[in-house]
Amino acid sequence: MATANPTELQVSSQDTKESNQPPIMGIATAKKAATALDATKLLDPRWLKPDSIETEWVISVLDETIAKLELSCLVPRILASLDRFSALLGPEITKNLTEHQKLSSKMEHLLASPEEEDAVRAEERRVSLCLLEQQLKCSVRNILRLLLANPSICKALKCEAGPQEPPAEVFIKAFREFRNFMLERLLTSPTKEEEMVQFMEDVSLRIKKNTETVAASRAELLAAICTRDEEVQKKDNMIKGLKKSMQDLAENCKTDVLQVKWEGEKQQKEELQASQAKCASLQQDIQQLRAQLKKLVLEHRASELALRKRKCRAETEILNWVQKYDTDMAEKQAEYEEVHAAYTKEKAELSLLMEKHALLLQEYSQIEEERRICQEKKKKALEELATMTLAATRIQAFWRGYLIRSTFKSKKKKKGKGKGKGKDKKAKK
Repeated sequence: MATANPTELQVSSQDTKESNQPPIMGIATAKKAATALDATKLLDPRWLKPDSIETEWVISVLDETIAKLELSCLVPRILASLDRFSALLGPEITKNLTEHQKLSSKMEHLLASPEEEDAVRAEERRVSLCLLEQQLKCSVRNILRLLLANPSICKALKCEAGPQEPPAEVFIKAFREFRNFMLERLLTSPTKEEEMVQFMEDVSLRIKKNTETVAASRAELLAAICTRDEEVQKKDNMIKGLKKSMQDLAENCKTDVLQVKWEGEKQQKEELQASQAKCASLQQDIQQLRAQLKKLVLEHRASELALRKRKCRAETEILNWVQKYDTDMAEKQAEYEEVHAAYTKEKAELSLLMEKHALLLQEYSQIEEERRICQEKKKKALEELATMTLAATRIQAFWRGYLIRSTFKSKKKKKGKGKGKGKDKKAKK
């Protein structure tokens, strides 16, 4: 549930009381305002601190979003004067900004083009718009990532780019208010919120009643004073008229003028006495109202004292938790340092082992290379031996065949010669 700012509410109530109370109660009003301001410090989010990691995460995300919004508002101005900011931004950011400017120009050109009546072209135009939109989003993310990685560049851009545009400034201001509201919501428990709302309602009701009572009393007093002044003015005018008539008829009407004057003075005294009595009664009423106001102030002081005690208890509890947190963090830090020292030692040993491994790996690679070369040489030698063996086998087979063929040929020739000689002998016989 959203609530009003307690400090603003307290200040407005103080202004109302100071404007409606008489000067005599100025000191009591100042003291009450000071004690009430001390009581509302517990309700002000500026006096509270995050008490959980989740709260810090949420607030850090909101702060990062605000920073990104501020940088996003600066991008159009940077694009308008890119040549002037290029030396400050560097080549990488300038390149991304140039690509973003090109994409923006394409998007503007595509949006400025008239819509096509053809359904196919309209679908193509819609797809192109979606693609350009995705590219623009990626471009903005890259630009923000590069700018956030260089805080000095962001600070210089904020100084040189000047004030932001009113709509962007209003949006960022509203987002900051949302961030403060979320912080107050995250840091305020339901019980404290209910107590705060009840306290504000009680204070507002009492202030309203006191203001109405004092206003009514002042209105009555002013009305009585105005009535008395009017009557006195009337009587003064009557006396002046009588004096004037008396001056005109001084010689002839001395007795009548003295009698009228005596009657007028007597009537004036009676009315003055009646007015004084009425003023006394009104003064008595004012004193009674002041007594009631003083009583209410004392009641308020008692409630504020109770709130102060509650605040002191809460501060003591917070201090104890902070001390406990510091002790735990010191233990964790010592444990972290021990682990870090062991990690550093193991890392040094690992680096030595890695160096040895690199040397052994290099030697192993050389040995493997030598083995591979030897195997290739052996394989090549075996292939040459197999080739030579096959060639020798074929040559021997060819030579043996040649010898056998030549032997058979010589035998055939000898047999042919023997047969020819026998035929000649028979013929001779």
